[in-house]
Amino acid sequence: MAELIGYADKLSVTPGETIAFKVSADCPQYEVRIVRLLHADISGPGFKYELADELPAVPGHRQLIPIGSYGRINPSPQLVSLRSLTVQMWVYPTTPRKGEAQGLLTHWSNDGGWALVVGEEGDLGFWLGSNGRVEQFYTGQQLRSHHWYFVSASFEVTTGEMSITQHALVHYPLDSPLNIRVWHTGLALEPNPESPLLIAAIEGDRLPDARLKPKGVFNGKIDSPCLFAKSLPPQSIELLRQGVAPAYVGGADLAAAWDFSADIAGARISDTGPHGLHGIVVNMPMRAVTGHTWDRSEFNFKHNPSQYGAIHFHDDDLEDSGWQTDFEWTVPKGARSGFYAAHLRAGEDQDYIPFFVRPLHGKASARAVVLVPTMTYLAYANDRMKSFPIHQAGITNRQILKDPLDALLEEHPEYAMSIYDVHSDGSGCCYSTYLRPIPNMRPNYRMWLVGSPRHLGGDLYLIDWLESKGIAYDVITDHDLHHEGASLLENYAVMLTGTHPEYWTTSKMTALQTYLNSGGRMMYLGGNGFYWVTAVDRERPHVIEVRRGNASTRAWNSAPGEQYHSATGELGGIWRFRGLSPQQIAGVGFSAMGWDSPTPGFQRQPGSFDPRVAFIFDGIGDSEIIGNFGLVLGGAAGDELDRLDFSLGSPPHTLL
Repeated sequence: MAELIGYADKLSVTPGETIAFKVSADCPQYEVRIVRLLHADISGPGFKYELADELPAVPGHRQLIPIGSYGRINPSPQLVSLRSLTVQMWVYPTTPRKGEAQGLLTHWSNDGGWALVVGEEGDLGFWLGSNGRVEQFYTGQQLRSHHWYFVSASFEVTTGEMSITQHALVHYPLDSPLNIRVWHTGLALEPNPESPLLIAAIEGDRLPDARLKPKGVFNGKIDSPCLFAKSLPPQSIELLRQGVAPAYVGGADLAAAWDFSADIAGARISDTGPHGLHGIVVNMPMRAVTGHTWDRSEFNFKHNPSQYGAIHFHDDDLEDSGWQTDFEWTVPKGARSGFYAAHLRAGEDQDYIPFFVRPLHGKASARAVVLVPTMTYLAYANDRMKSFPIHQAGITNRQILKDPLDALLEEHPEYAMSIYDVHSDGSGCCYSTYLRPIPNMRPNYRMWLVGSPRHLGGDLYLIDWLESKGIAYDVITDHDLHHEGASLLENYAVMLTGTHPEYWTTSKMTALQTYLNSGGRMMYLGGNGFYWVTAVDRERPHVIEVRRGNASTRAWNSAPGEQYHSATGELGGIWRFRGLSPQQIAGVGFSAMGWDSPTPGFQRQPGSFDPRVAFIFDGIGDSEIIGNFGLVLGGAAGDELDRLDFSLGSPPHTLL
């Protein structure tokens, strides 16, 4: 199978707006059609769509993704002028014996410059390179995983003396004392003046579009890195270990001191030193994480940022694939609102890049509106379920069969993961972005767990039903509602949810409650809705964030002190523990899940005979089983299930 896959720069567009598509294709060219999606299950009515437009063929070319998070400080005269130096920081390695050197603070390019690293064997090292020669110095004492260390390296050009300090924050009875190693070298500092200073990575090759592809990406936390334009004596290094400010210790020789407790909600790295060597983080490393000074007295980083001066980097983080635009489409003025896709085709290979056309703001074209759960789509985007024992025998009576798009995903770890997965170091993935290929967010994807379309493909069951019944509808997305609020709903008589409206921001919750309190109506047509507190990054709206907390059905636990979202400062977890249970919104809330097939269906309960709901059961017998057949798990029960619970807020007039 040839590679043919892409993504769009937006999730939703309005008539008259242009959407850009970025594609990687190893074929000479591919055809492009824009289609309006209607149904996706080939086991039922079949794959249905309407042709909206045909575009000229597009030349194919491969596009690459440089994965892994790091910090980048642009080249500067202060960095190039260094002849002697001291670099110091606190580190918390999570995979110290990774099998390759991992960068901590590096000004290294083409075997030249200097680099503080964690070596292949897990010990601290320092590299020097000049005139084609490279020398590497290591302590020989392995760093423990998930422990804080004070580390430093100094080089004095006049004597050639090179020293490394490695000191654990917590000592055990059989630990070695303070580890200081000293060597001598005839090399000098000769960094490339055009190379950036990197935190948590080593400069690698450049991609054809000139983007940096880092190597040696560090797994773990880094806290309070600083750089001095001299070789500090041992007593000064000890002062740094004791927490004395770098400006006091280094004086005029302080080159930079980065404070990660500042700008936690954004990509900026702030330098408190005299030269303003500010930088950015690349590929969304985890912020709002505990640093080496965290003393368990404060669990909200906004209340005491000084205890949250760390960033957790991962070698499999991704924020934006950064692909070039290959073609664009401007939505015609009269286009219907709905589910759309750019259908790419080259021989037997094809891809559907989904997007949604919404009406112009304030210009409803129907009385009903479908809220597409795009935040749920993102939460599950590229899920590999590494942290769930899904593949164990006994979780379902069905044979688990992977979709071909799952195989494609396994072949491309650089597409990154879902927030149901864990990073290579075992920590939970809390960010997800739509600026990347998402194979399982396709209408033709059949999820291995249920054997049928789920999420985007599953929501097309509703679209097909509305179309078949001739019911007019508009489409908006979670992201639209988050950004625009209740005014987006006010022109509609009823809002219909998708099948899995699980992830909700505060803004969305407020908008929905305002709409309902103003006389609007909602049809909750899914399961496990209104569940996880979600945040959207203000600087990077293509990213959602979820902190799992330590309660509920979840893929991983948030680490102690790391339950608050970096993007908003809100407490994460489920809405129930924020005082807003799903039962208060929809009458029912998540209770259980299961995947046996066929599902048994439902029997009528006494509440179904209430005159208020007689219209629902018109033509249905008193003892007739409801929903014991169907396309998903063979019936109308299963997957994720909700329950009535008056103690959690189900209204007293609710009928079961």
